[in-house]
Amino acid sequence: MKQQTSIPKHKFTRAATLAGAGARVGANYLKYEVRKRLTGNQDKTSFHEDTAAEAFETFSKMKGGPLKLAQMLSMDQNMIPEQYVNEFAKAQYSVPPLSYPLVVRTFQREKGKGPTEIFETFSREAVAGASIGQVHEASLNGEKLAVKIQYPGVADSLQNDLRIVKPIAMRLFSLDARAIDPYVSEVEERLVEETDYTLELRRSQELAAQSAQLERTRFPKFYPDLSSEKILTMQWVPGDLMDAYANSDAPQEEKTAVGQALWDFYHHQIHELRVFHADPHPGNFKVADGELWVLDFGCVKTLPEPFYQDYFKFMDPTLPADDARFERVLRKVHLLLPSDTPRQVELLKELFRESIELLNRPFHEGSFDFSDQSYFAELAAFGERSKTNSELQVLSSARGSADALYLNRTYFGLYHLCGALGAKIETRLPEFLCQS
Repeated sequence: MKQQTSIPKHKFTRAATLAGAGARVGANYLKYEVRKRLTGNQDKTSFHEDTAAEAFETFSKMKGGPLKLAQMLSMDQNMIPEQYVNEFAKAQYSVPPLSYPLVVRTFQREKGKGPTEIFETFSREAVAGASIGQVHEASLNGEKLAVKIQYPGVADSLQNDLRIVKPIAMRLFSLDARAIDPYVSEVEERLVEETDYTLELRRSQELAAQSAQLERTRFPKFYPDLSSEKILTMQWVPGDLMDAYANSDAPQEEKTAVGQALWDFYHHQIHELRVFHADPHPGNFKVADGELWVLDFGCVKTLPEPFYQDYFKFMDPTLPADDARFERVLRKVHLLLPSDTPRQVELLKELFRESIELLNRPFHEGSFDFSDQSYFAELAAFGERSKTNSELQVLSSARGSADALYLNRTYFGLYHLCGALGAKIETRLPEFLCQS
């Protein structure tokens, strides 16, 4: 992949770049309107394909907020057209890396030395990259290391970038401000944290220590003396990234054990610690010698206790059948709003009953086979029906708590990773439901 020799850092330069992306969106839409009037064809497929590719190209050059928002929106397949889901998903792997001179400059600012003055060896080219930073391979005192370097200007431009990209996203995906504001606010809050590698270092060490008892789950060693606010150095982990491992010829028994370790890791953090690794994409996990390695704690979400207690009441298998109690819980978590008409309330209750049954099914069966592709087909069909239901389209999409955004995203990613592994998972309900 071609290296990027510069990155827009000044807020006016970044604003102009984003404004250019907005203008191209407008031009693409104008072409679509002209074609529609001339031919009568209202299909937006080509418009979305062209615009998705152009938006990703701009966001990937800018890094930071725009790319992170694209990455997060790509996790919610019910919110945006599939062309954007497919294109924005590249934010995990296919981001142009920064050139070596820019990496050296970051080291000189942060450590007062170039990387070759600190490490015995240091790769000139990045071995991985995403929305916030890129990873280089290094060695010191005979130990192989992974060094994560933050893209220049990401932290300083965050708020301005998101303010500009918000109306572009609203126009692209036909969203109102109430629908996208929770996403923007959550992305901003998490991204501010992700740009502080000192915080990530502390969280990584704390959560690794709190999860050390989990079977088949390992965490790299971190090196505070070789790290800073913009540089994070850790042990190099051998093995395969999760997606490569899932597609390998490893024994299914081993893949199932790795899937179980992944499931138990998330169950422990969400239901016991109430603090969890909130970025479950394949690039954040490796498998070596049949053990799961958790590589990145940049995105971490803390669950407020009142939200946790209310939200996970939906896992109670008796709740949907008790209509009055079910409605009370829906209102408490703002999935039903005071402005909803009686007809809308009934429509939404039926929708939420179906979605809750689908999403909770793995927990209620005690043992769930994620290799069953019919389950994922059922989830996709439900999402498509919901997206195209004309009665639902007129309802406000600003529902629920912002705290649920990363939690839902995490379970979505967890289910799909277990599916990719073809794993049959032993599951259990949260402890507080077992006691009630």
